[in-house]
Amino acid sequence: MALGASRRLQDGVIAVETMTRFALAVLALASGVYTYLGARTILDGSPTAVFFAAVIYSASVSVGIYAFWSYMARFYPHVTSRTGRGALLLVMAVGAAMIMAMSSWLNAAALAGSAAVEQHLSESVEDYTADLNRAHQNALAAQSLLPDIQRASERFAQLAGVERQAGSLTGTTGSGSVVQLLSQMSAQMKSLEASINASRDQVTDLFEQGQKRLETMRSLVSAPGLIDPRADQFSNEAVALTGIITSLTQTSVAPSIRRAADDLSLGFIAPVPDGGLPDLVNRQNQVMETVRSSVAAQSKALAKAADELLSRPPVQERRFVPMAPAEAVLHYAPEFIPAWAGAISIDLLPGVMVFILAVVHGAIRRQDEKLAFADTITAGELLRALEVQRAINATGSVPERVPTAVAETPDEARQEQDAPPEERPAGEPEPNNITSLEARSRRDRSHEDW
Repeated sequence: MALGASRRLQDGVIAVETMTRFALAVLALASGVYTYLGARTILDGSPTAVFFAAVIYSASVSVGIYAFWSYMARFYPHVTSRTGRGALLLVMAVGAAMIMAMSSWLNAAALAGSAAVEQHLSESVEDYTADLNRAHQNALAAQSLLPDIQRASERFAQLAGVERQAGSLTGTTGSGSVVQLLSQMSAQMKSLEASINASRDQVTDLFEQGQKRLETMRSLVSAPGLIDPRADQFSNEAVALTGIITSLTQTSVAPSIRRAADDLSLGFIAPVPDGGLPDLVNRQNQVMETVRSSVAAQSKALAKAADELLSRPPVQERRFVPMAPAEAVLHYAPEFIPAWAGAISIDLLPGVMVFILAVVHGAIRRQDEKLAFADTITAGELLRALEVQRAINATGSVPERVPTAVAETPDEARQEQDAPPEERPAGEPEPNNITSLEARSRRDRSHEDW
């Protein structure tokens, strides 16, 4: 039974030998094709030079892969010592690493290079969107101060009107020093309000321009066609969007509000009381001192709010860096694991066949070790042995093709044949070195092998 299994394994190895070579050739050719496609994306020069360089490189890769795995399939299964197996395993690991270095990453670039570049463009769009929104928020942050500034302006204007008409502050109607001071503060607040309103329109216009650039960039990411022209146009749009974001950053009125807040307190100039009576002059001084305190408080509040706006981290200028497909597939490797798995499998799949052959040859050797010597000889060897035996019995000489070390000399054979019968011990049968096998027994033995 063991002999039959061993024979079947040997027949199987012989049967798949042609298929193994064909599979190695196909896998090496496929790896070479994808290596060619990947190499073209990273080579520079004229189209002719790029073509020939990529063809030569891919052909070298195909030949190297086929030769390496052919050597391993031929020698590794037949090495039985641990030292030899360990050395060949080390060689196999080094060769597999070299194949991955010269071919697998280019295969991945050919399989997923365009998708990796689109991934890079998509993430760049998200980054630019975040920058535009943050710059827009920083530019509009000053708008939150507009209600406070409007209320302060209206309050100073109302106090000036009440003082002018009813004299509720000094007890004397008319446009005196107090009315002039209150009108001056109201005018400064209105000027600051006007500058904030003017910046709002500019910020809105810049933000709309940035949104249009982003829409164009998103359409380029998902548009069909070759990736290289889309990447070039995307780069132009990114440069224009960077300029818009910079303009948004520069249109912030927070620094202007901070300077205006300082001017309110430091640049406060109180007019000289113009009342004719000492009592009126005294009341005017008291009112102007109250106005000074109110202006100082308003200035402090505006300065604090402006400092909070200025403390926000500014939007850093972003520079778009184009990527080649091979570079992009390396940079975004974790997101393209299936493509990497396919690219590596094309190059390393022959290693699986090498280990299969090693296991099969090991099984054949183990089964042959359990068989007796008589079960391991072939039919041709048996026929030659019978022929030698017949020649010895007939002529007493050994055929030339039989080694003399295993045959009797002619003199010994002749003496044995010439010996008279009486010299043999009584009852000893005549020597017969050939035992015929019945047909049935031969059939039974042939069935036992299967």
